[in-house]
Amino acid sequence: MTSLEEKKVVNTKPKEDKKDTKTAKTKKAGKSGKAKRSSVGKKKKRRNVVVGVVHIQASFNNTIVSISDLQGNAISWSSAGKMGFKGSRKSTPYAAQLVTADAISRAKECGLQSVKVEIKGPGMGRESSLRALAESRLGIISIEDVTFHPHNGCRAKKKRRV
Repeated sequence: MTSLEEKKVVNTKPKEDKKDTKTAKTKKAGKSGKAKRSSVGKKKKRRNVVVGVVHIQASFNNTIVSISDLQGNAISWSSAGKMGFKGSRKSTPYAAQLVTADAISRAKECGLQSVKVEIKGPGMGRESSLRALAESRLGIISIEDVTFHPHNGCRAKKKRRV
């Protein structure tokens, strides 16, 4: 073989169609065309909590329910805004009922069986969230009202002079 023939043999690679390479890229990258990243962070640890604390904050504008273990580490939480209620509908008893049911269903996945309940605030969602808690078949150990009660309150505004 001459050196010219050797070069031809070395350089003859099967050429790929441009269409084939394009489709191969989009298959790997997805619809957006960008390559997907796989997360290489810590693995999410599954907690197994049997006894927890349900914190219900019922204000005039919203109801927030968070469930934690006895040390205070949050297991799950939910609020009326998170559930899709907007404006004055966030402060309704129905919204509080759905919020409590959502937070409890997420906490039951972690093995929650019995709870202590702490209620804070003067909102309309106090009673209905307790009813939703009772319907959830969780064992209720205690119910405590932890609403702030000012003994003398803040300093009053100065008198108006007319």
